Amino acid sequence: QVQLVESGGGLVQPGGSLRLSCAVSGGTGSIYWMHWVRQAPGKGLEWVSGINLRRGTTIYADSVKGRFTISRDNANNTVYLQMNSLKSEDTAVYYCASDTTGTGRGQGTQVTVSS
Repeated sequence: QVQLVESGGGLVQPGGSLRLSCAVSGGTGSIYWMHWVRQAPGKGLEWVSGINLRRGTTIYADSVKGRFTISRDNANNTVYLQMNSLKSEDTAVYYCASDTTGTGRGQGTQVTVSS
């Protein structure tokens, strides 16, 4: 069974940067795509970005395109989300997941963008 553990969140000022990590363990051979989703206070889950673990193909939500970069380190079974030019509306709990709806997501990591 795949287990996902997110880390790297924190408090950052608008315009700042953070890099999130997602450690993937168990059954990794059956995973083709990994995604980041987020949940802002009082809102539902929002898909943010995805990466094909074999080809490296990446996709992004319009709201983060040009600011966020997803990447993977297959040797270490880790997926990253580099977040630049952060805005207050990026404040959310960020999860990595095996599909765009957040299936199997981990416990999440809090990102707070505030001055």
